[in-house]
Parts: sequence; C-alpha cells; structure tokens
Amino acid sequence: MNKSDLVKAISKKAEITNAAAQAVLESFIEAVKAGLKKGDKIQLIGFGSFATVKREARKGVNPQTKKPIKIAAKKVAKFVPGKELKDMVNGTTAKKKK
Repeated sequence: MNKSDLVKAISKKAEITNAAAQAVLESFIEAVKAGLKKGDKIQLIGFGSFATVKREARKGVNPQTKKPIKIAAKKVAKFVPGKELKDMVNGTTAKKKK
C-alpha cells in the first residue's frame, strides 16, 4: 500500500473526499515529524509508538573494498507496534478479563 492507496482507504472509511483525506494524512505525518524532531514520543494506544533513539558510533566494513570504516553516532526514528496491532497481524486475539 502506498500513500495514494492509503488516502483512498481513509477517504472511503471516513466518508470524506480524497482531498480531505490527503490533508488529514499529510497533517498527521507533519505532526509526527515535528514531534520526533523535538524529541517527543508519540503514542497511539493500540497501534504503536514513534520515538527517536540514539545510535552509538560503531565500526563497519565497506562492502566493496572490505576496509574498516567508522560509522558516526546519530539519532534514528523508531516505530514500536502496540500489542493490539501485533495480535492483529499475527492473527491472535487478546483474552478479555472477566
């Protein structure tokens, strides 16, 4: 599924125009980007969490020359799926407490 497919799915599910769905999706993406840039963690209960994590500097190998190289430390965006999403993808359902 690409961005245009996602816009169509949102449009159909929410019963709004494709233009409105496009605006909603782009607003969501921009809000997540802005939050991650500030270092915030974005949690969507049942879906998952977006966060930034610091990746330490490390040594690597250039695959063409086989020579060792230094890979600099950096921040990377990370998505961790929530339990509900994991269960849905795996075809399992969470047991409800009585």
